Amino acid sequence: MAEHPFDLSTAARLGDPWLAPTEDLARAFHLLDHYEPADATQEDFQRRMLALIERHPHDAHRRTLLEGHLTASALVVDARFERALLTHHKKLGRWLQLGGHCDGDANLARVALREATEESGIPDLAVLPVPIDLDIHAIPARGAEPEHFHYDTRFLVIAPPGAIEVLSDESHALRWLASHELGSLSADASLRRLFQLVFGA
Repeated sequence: MAEHPFDLSTAARLGDPWLAPTEDLARAFHLLDHYEPADATQEDFQRRMLALIERHPHDAHRRTLLEGHLTASALVVDARFERALLTHHKKLGRWLQLGGHCDGDANLARVALREATEESGIPDLAVLPVPIDLDIHAIPARGAEPEHFHYDTRFLVIAPPGAIEVLSDESHALRWLASHELGSLSADASLRRLFQLVFGA
């Protein structure tokens, strides 16, 4: 089992009280305001995400906000901390961590866990409450939807022992990868950064 710096005793599952959904964006603002950025880039992402909520205190977490909106994602790791589960996303055509839109839920940790559960098909996942990374990235125009930005808060999610993934309609494929295997994919810089944060390689 790989060594890691994370306190897994803080992990929670869907149904735990602090993972209750809420529409109140004060919850997301508080979480992001207390995030401790590791570098200037993370500090800039934090500032821009807080500014988005301040500009749009009622709908920053809704996909109807066309300039961009909050999202949440999860790097799902196996119980032995040796591999992470990635999805080959149908709409974007890229290998990514699991995640998606808030759809009005301002509890970002819950959104990450909900999306990870839906996209992986794995029950009893557990999320750590503190974000491990922030990222802002452009989403290309598609159909009537204009190009916009995702203001993404990333969490670490732990799979139970013996977890078996089930492909959802959102994915071409799901794949467990160790950090040394990431080079076999066309992974972008933000995904490589997540692997570095979690696996140290």
